[in-house]
Amino acid sequence: MCDYSFYETTNSGVTKIPVQESIGTVLAHDITEIRPGEFKGRAFKKGHMIKEEDICHLRRLGKDNLFVLSIAEDEMHEDDAAYELANALMGDGVMIQDEPQEGKIQIIATRDGLLKINKDALLEFNMLGDVMCATLHNNTIVRKGQIVAGTRIIPLIVKKKIVQDAVVIAEKAGKIIHVNEIRKPSVGVVITGNEVYYGRIKDAFAPVIATKIDAIGGDVVGVYYAPDDESFIESRLRELMEAGADLLITTGGMSVDPDDVTRFAIRNMGAKDIIYGSAALPGAMFLVAYLDIDSQYSIPIMGIPACGMYARTTIFDLILPRVLAGERIGRKELAELGHGGLCMNCEVCKYPVCPFGKGE
Repeated sequence: MCDYSFYETTNSGVTKIPVQESIGTVLAHDITEIRPGEFKGRAFKKGHMIKEEDICHLRRLGKDNLFVLSIAEDEMHEDDAAYELANALMGDGVMIQDEPQEGKIQIIATRDGLLKINKDALLEFNMLGDVMCATLHNNTIVRKGQIVAGTRIIPLIVKKKIVQDAVVIAEKAGKIIHVNEIRKPSVGVVITGNEVYYGRIKDAFAPVIATKIDAIGGDVVGVYYAPDDESFIESRLRELMEAGADLLITTGGMSVDPDDVTRFAIRNMGAKDIIYGSAALPGAMFLVAYLDIDSQYSIPIMGIPACGMYARTTIFDLILPRVLAGERIGRKELAELGHGGLCMNCEVCKYPVCPFGKGE
């Protein structure tokens, strides 16, 4: 065995060896090959023993020197550390996509659902240095197999203490990355307003709601029309519950005019946690409430203001997936939408591939 003690050694325990003298040594890191327009990937894998026939290939890749890795007792190789980080970051609904490449691991969704990121813990994690994790936006709807995050070690060798600190942060947070299942709702809809009920104008709400509910795999169990009458609206909502609705949606009657009484009908049903008004445009006069059936089960109620008829994307699109993923929306959740909650009304709407609702 050759004595490499006289070759250049870095502070991290990496010894540089001329490639022509590397036959019989074992690579301590991956070597990437790029052929423009043809291939980009791993040419030599960590752990590969260099053979005589590899030398020409390595020279073509520009490798005049290779590195033999000497890992101290208090250090870890990037790949081993990346596994520890990924396992600490991952909660329910996600998994590692493949083995590490150059210290990087990608994390994918194991089911369709709503991506939840603990942003405070993620910031603390990334503040450590030498470790990192990048994710999609919190509250993004994702599909099974979709990449939702990536984590890696930045140096080739990392101190075990940093990895341990990162693991503690993630574990203390109850993991940082989750994909929560979005349930398929049975929806009851009450469309309010004298002008619609008495046929003075044609309803535009029902098809909009039906399209959005169908897109998430839900069913509309019934649609009722109601005048601006609290008792009438309340009766229709109760009938929809009896028909099996586990999500109630009301439209119209959400402004401050005297005859806008929809929210009062919801209150009269005994709904709790009624929040009227959100920090998002369109959708400032949105309402969310919960009708507690028992200590374990509540029926969400969502009140959509008039903007839901003509705006392609509103507060309803932001909150619906979160409600169906089991999140109980309150004043704080609606207030947090203010940062990023202004729709830009693009000529061609690209939501959800846009910043609307992604700043909180």
